[in-house]
Amino acid sequence: MKNLLHHIKYPEDLRKLNLDELPKLAKELREFIIDIVATKEGHLGASLGVVELTIALHYLFDTPNDILVWDVGHQAYGHKILTGRKDIFHTNRQFGGIAGFPAIKESAFDAFGVGHSSTSISAVLGMAIASNLKGERDKHHIAVIGDASIASGMAFEALNHAGVSKANILIILNDNAIGIDPSVGALKEYLTKVKTDKRLAVQNNIIKALNFDYSGPIDGHDLPKLINELNRLKTIKGPKFLHVITKKGKGLQKAEEDQVTYHSPGKFDKISGERIIKNEEGFTKYQDVFGKTIVELARENKDIVAITPAMLTGSSLKYMLQEYPNRTFDVGIAEQHAVTLAAGFATQGLVPFCAIYSTFLQRAYDQVIHDVALQNLPVIFCIDRAGLVGEDGATHHGVFDIAYLRAIPNLIIVSPRNEIELRNILYTAQLGLENPIAIRYPRGYGKIKEWNTPFQKIEIGKGEQLKEGNSLAILSVGTLSNLVSEAIQLATNSDEIAHFDMRFVKPLDEQLLHKILKKYKRIITVEDGTVKGGFGSAILEFISEHKYKNEVELLGVPDEFIEHGSMKDLLKKVSLDLNGLSSFIQKKRH
Repeated sequence: MKNLLHHIKYPEDLRKLNLDELPKLAKELREFIIDIVATKEGHLGASLGVVELTIALHYLFDTPNDILVWDVGHQAYGHKILTGRKDIFHTNRQFGGIAGFPAIKESAFDAFGVGHSSTSISAVLGMAIASNLKGERDKHHIAVIGDASIASGMAFEALNHAGVSKANILIILNDNAIGIDPSVGALKEYLTKVKTDKRLAVQNNIIKALNFDYSGPIDGHDLPKLINELNRLKTIKGPKFLHVITKKGKGLQKAEEDQVTYHSPGKFDKISGERIIKNEEGFTKYQDVFGKTIVELARENKDIVAITPAMLTGSSLKYMLQEYPNRTFDVGIAEQHAVTLAAGFATQGLVPFCAIYSTFLQRAYDQVIHDVALQNLPVIFCIDRAGLVGEDGATHHGVFDIAYLRAIPNLIIVSPRNEIELRNILYTAQLGLENPIAIRYPRGYGKIKEWNTPFQKIEIGKGEQLKEGNSLAILSVGTLSNLVSEAIQLATNSDEIAHFDMRFVKPLDEQLLHKILKKYKRIITVEDGTVKGGFGSAILEFISEHKYKNEVELLGVPDEFIEHGSMKDLLKKVSLDLNGLSSFIQKKRH
């Protein structure tokens, strides 16, 4: 039997097919995605759920002339395969290969770069208004957004504007009742009612109240229905809204049954769907060290509460939810709300742990400044995915948090070097700090098997000398300190090299720094964040303020957006791997 996908490179090839051939193409496209992701890894469930929708959109609309934006981008694998990247799709998320998310520089079909959620409606609205201003009245502008993403404040802001804009846009709600974790909140409950009570689609409809032409909900896996409804919507001007019901993981039984795990399952058997579990030799992920430690602390401290913006699993607050559901708050994709909610808790004497990824905290920067730090409220920010994160690439690398947080008064910033230090600073933070604190830690596994040791209080603002030396001093923060220690051992005459884990970026250990700067003429700083405005910059500012004349070299992430790839490849690229560090240290030793 003829393989339809084999003959399709671009949507223009897709449009040559007959309507009755499209279901077969959908089956082939699913199989293609499963085959590649099974061995190369990636985001699986979301893309499997929108196969029919992807085909229908590219079949009916004149992409890329008609603009199509996928919110977040987890769901865009089928889109990439049908738009010129099928033959290189096996390089997805790999170093030098195509990105895991739509990217403007990669393809004309990727109308807008997306990695964080809830941006699609704003972007498409801007494009649609621009088309009107340029006289392109017949151009279509489509955003595909999930039910978790549309609950975000930014999406609501865009809907509010779009409803009075008269712009020629189509918002497609891909409703599968799950983001990475199950969707939460009142809007989710409303959408659930709409599915079961069709009268709500006509009466008391939230979207209609915002001046959208609402249609649905319809089965997102029924290609004839999708085609018919999209054809109808093409003839309607102004803001339109199509509510589509899909199943995340559609076509792979394991992915349908366990939608959270199979959002990004790692390697798996493409036939059975069984995951191929990596052997990490008994080590623990930093997120699990956090997740298990906070439960332990919460047993003793009844004032502890935990907040996450839609990352219960990713942050490992699932453990807290299991034991203390009334003290664990998943607020959905709402980083700004999460931070200010934590601030509100703090005003009432609770001890809020706000668990949030480094790049997601960027979305709540004003709230960190205005609602937390300005009022000096002791919110504990647990910043996961700090530093480079690997295959998710530029949209998710947590390399800016030191720089963007360091400018904020009152805020303590600490980057523990291992799991035990993380555990101890979490313990210290809930003992009654008078300031907010940001605790940053990386993605992935640590290196200590027996990390669950008795708690010890850490003195705020104090660093530690890890190695003595008499010629060159290396100052590091975070888990890179361990790699620095290895690199020093590889250097000739390593006894000349001193190593200090400064631990705190703010406040700096000034007493220790004075001793270092008086003894060592040459200094190297090492960090896993951007060198512009980061930890090294803080050391340079201290040197300038106190009029020292030391020679200082900064090592960290350069002033550019780093692509996707394995951590091994990325660390090598920025010279923060073992060879890069040891070579640099060796050159600067003399």
